[in-house]
Formats: sequence, structure tokens, C-alpha cells
Amino acid sequence: MSVASRVPFPDVVLPVSGLVAAVACWWGLTAVLALPPYVLPSPVAVGTRLAENPGLYLSNAVETLRKITIGGATGIATGFVLALVISEVSLLRRAIYPYLVAARVLPKIAIAPILLIYLGVGFGTAVLFVALIVFFPVVVGTAAGLNRAPDSHLDLLRSVDADPIRTFLSVRLPHALPDVFAGVKQSVTLAVVGAVVAEWILSNDGLGSLILVASENVQVDVMLASLAVLLPMGLLLYGGVSLCYRAVAWR
Repeated sequence: MSVASRVPFPDVVLPVSGLVAAVACWWGLTAVLALPPYVLPSPVAVGTRLAENPGLYLSNAVETLRKITIGGATGIATGFVLALVISEVSLLRRAIYPYLVAARVLPKIAIAPILLIYLGVGFGTAVLFVALIVFFPVVVGTAAGLNRAPDSHLDLLRSVDADPIRTFLSVRLPHALPDVFAGVKQSVTLAVVGAVVAEWILSNDGLGSLILVASENVQVDVMLASLAVLLPMGLLLYGGVSLCYRAVAWR
């Protein structure tokens, strides 16, 4: 098998080519227009800033990743459990589900000042904010997916007196997987955004806080260097969820 046949061209080569082209346009723009660093630094200046103090960005990236993983896992687990409950209890679903759908359109950033008033600044408050951000897509998607199982399959299992656990594992959960993972994918991206917002308002560390301090001091190169670290972090998390879905769906 040739190397070309093993490489998924559309999924790997095209995104990498797009990134290289974007960086080349960025570099050409700064070179041709002779833009000052405080307006738009060149990619070389951003790379130099990263190379000068990699420990600063690494330590802040670790703090941001901690908020994302702990808050994201908490929100996803809580949303999944609540979706299971409301899918089994029809009365509870009718009472709560419309408000869960309505809550998705609310600007989640408005929650941060409320948490700041009652809980103050700290790691726990930031984690709670991230958990709230990722909670709603999971619970709404999972609840919708658990009701997509065909009635004919459910009737067949009832006819042989299958227990609820077997019905859930063999029919309801497999049919719900696309909706569950769609909600998780959305939650992962929102967790990255939520962690940065939380570090602006509710925390004093992490890449979000570093970006905020850099903006106050007009250090555009530091801001872009932080974003250069944050971007692959989010892409890796999203890619990890996609790989998990492929593995689970295949099995």
C-alpha cells in the first residue's frame, strides 16, 4: 500500500495546507504593509515570543486544561444522567425539557457575574462555570437521542419481557449515540470558550488571564502566542471526542 493511499487527503492535507496558506498571508501582510508589532506582529515575532518563555505558556495551558477537563467532565456527566432521568419519567420531561431548550439560547457569559457575586474568584468557580456551559448541549442532545429508538424494536423487546437495562443497552443507547456525541462535541468546544471566559472574570491564571493581561498592556504578540497554544488544545480535544465516537460506533 502506497503512502498516498494511507493518508486521508481531504481530512489531513487540506486543513494543513489551509493553515500554511493563512500563515503565509499573515506574514506577507505584515511584511508588505510594514505593520508595527502593536498592530499586528509577524508570525516570526509570535514564534519568538513563544520560544523565549515556553514555561509561561505551558503552565498557563495546564491550568486552562484543568478547568476544561474537570468542568467539562462534570457538566457532561451531569447532563447525561439528567437526560436519562427525564427520558424515563415523562412527567418530568414535560416539566423540565422546554426550559432546558430555552436555556440554550441564553448568553452563558451572563452567568459569570452572578457566580462572581455568590462564590467569588477561584478555581472552583471557574470549573462550575465551565460545567454549566457544557451541561445544556449534552442534556438536550441525549434526551432527544434516547427517544429516537424505533417503536418496532421496543415492542419486540417488550414481547420477550426484556428488562429495562437490556432494552437501554441494546436499542435505545445505540440509536442515541449520534445525538449524544453531537452534544459532547459541541460541549467540548464550548468548554474551551467557557474556560477562557472564566479566566477573564472568575480566575487569575490560565491562558485566558494571560490574554487579558496582554491586552491591557497592548502586547499583541503575547495574545497571539496564547491563542496559538489554545487553538491546538481545542482541536485535540475535539479530535479525541471524534475518535471515541468512531470507536464506540464501530463496536
